[in-house]
Amino acid sequence: MAATLWLVATPIGNLGDLQPRAIEVLAAADLVCCEDTRRTGLLLHHAGIKAKRMVVCNEHTEYDLIDQVLSVLDNGGNVAVVSDAGSPGVSDPGERLVRAVVDSPHAVSAVPGPSAAIMAATISGLDTSRFVFDGFLPRKGRERSARLADVAAECRTTVLYEAPHRALKTLADLADVCGPDRMVVVTRELTKLHEEVIRGTLGTVDIGEPRGEYVFVVEGAPVDNTPLTEDDIRALLTTAIESGLSKRDAAAQVAAETGQPKRDIYQLTLD
Repeated sequence: MAATLWLVATPIGNLGDLQPRAIEVLAAADLVCCEDTRRTGLLLHHAGIKAKRMVVCNEHTEYDLIDQVLSVLDNGGNVAVVSDAGSPGVSDPGERLVRAVVDSPHAVSAVPGPSAAIMAATISGLDTSRFVFDGFLPRKGRERSARLADVAAECRTTVLYEAPHRALKTLADLADVCGPDRMVVVTRELTKLHEEVIRGTLGTVDIGEPRGEYVFVVEGAPVDNTPLTEDDIRALLTTAIESGLSKRDAAAQVAAETGQPKRDIYQLTLD
């Protein structure tokens, strides 16, 4: 294959999950972009690989690496991108490098593998015929409120990531917006020695003292097929606006809840 930017999935906890093809691509890479050179260095050492060159690629440095990555590719080399764990480019660095290379003559490919989101959804027992991944929720403010409202209205199963120091607050906020009876599956330390999966409703689930990184899998909202009247939609808009959302955000939320065109709903806020 021509000069390629490779996104390489790495273990999320169990080193035995490092694929042979991942080892092959990492060993051949002329440049390895990683979040933490020490952590990735240990992984490469475990695999018997001595990297030709490694650079730090995180939310602060990724954009500045674009020219360097393109230069390696222009000279016929290959670049591998890894995150600390799991699949790069999904709630981890890699997305901006991919966009830059897509706009160049070079190829983009991936070595698929471990993903905490996919594993959590797979073992959740909830409906995975259709599901959405929403990453980390915003930490505070109107953006967080809007995203929580989106989760509450979403009819598909939702997968979320959360840090241990925010896990309890996020579960409480989800219970507030989704109601206490919505099912949730809380996973932590996936593929590790102390892997834990806790199932229950948002009103009863008990995760104890938070430790480790979490994946929450939230049941979708029940589907109500009763046709909505214009008065029903106006009532939903009023509730959303009174909660602090702008007219535009309220229209987006109600559109997601009802399946009605956002433009038509926004027009109701202007009447």
